[in-house]
Amino acid sequence: MPGLYTTDTNDVHSLLANGDIEVIGRLAGSSNATLLVRLEHEGGHGHAVYKPLRGERPLWDFPPGLYKREVAARVLSEILELNLVPHTIMREGPFGEGSLQLFIDADPHEHYFSIYESRPDLHDCLREFAFFDFIANNTDRKSGHILLDIDDHLWGIDHGVCFSADFKLRTVIWDFADEDIPSHLLEVAAPLVESVPLGLAALLDDDEVEALQQRVKYLLQNPQFPVDHSGRRHPWPLI
Repeated sequence: MPGLYTTDTNDVHSLLANGDIEVIGRLAGSSNATLLVRLEHEGGHGHAVYKPLRGERPLWDFPPGLYKREVAARVLSEILELNLVPHTIMREGPFGEGSLQLFIDADPHEHYFSIYESRPDLHDCLREFAFFDFIANNTDRKSGHILLDIDDHLWGIDHGVCFSADFKLRTVIWDFADEDIPSHLLEVAAPLVESVPLGLAALLDDDEVEALQQRVKYLLQNPQFPVDHSGRRHPWPLI
């Protein structure tokens, strides 16, 4: 199983940005081209997930360039001080420009449902995912898109269909519905109402940026985790 190169952020970025890329193969079950690659740089090595624009299937409700939303999710995670999305950058690769995300060495038997049932100590982190996904307008938070790594850290992956200007939230995380959102999360998100940092705004359309600000504003005015009154805001398959 491929492992993490290092936990040092600077080293990870250097590896992703400058490492020589060797394609190992396609990850099974992906609707778009999702490739496991090996990286080498200055004697170090590691693995990453490469999603090139060339391998995207056209969608009626999202423009080409889903890989930019993968990067945007990482940037939003940093802005919100959550560290929920693995280090992700845009980069030219063997099949053209795409996203390159640090591969997470995770337990393949663990996912949202199993973690929620067996790890109450991680529920606060799962609440962070619910908060993040509402702001990101995640259209596809499957249970299997939450990974538990070998250091007991939770990570979220597959954010290519986030940030639509239309509200499209679909997620498996409804167990915290109607609970009060922790104040520290709201405090970190509040500045987005006035201004979205360029590092995030440049990856989205203007109407998507405005919609993100409106979602944050909504949470500040209604500081509880959202409720799915329709019963339909679930992805398929669930895992």
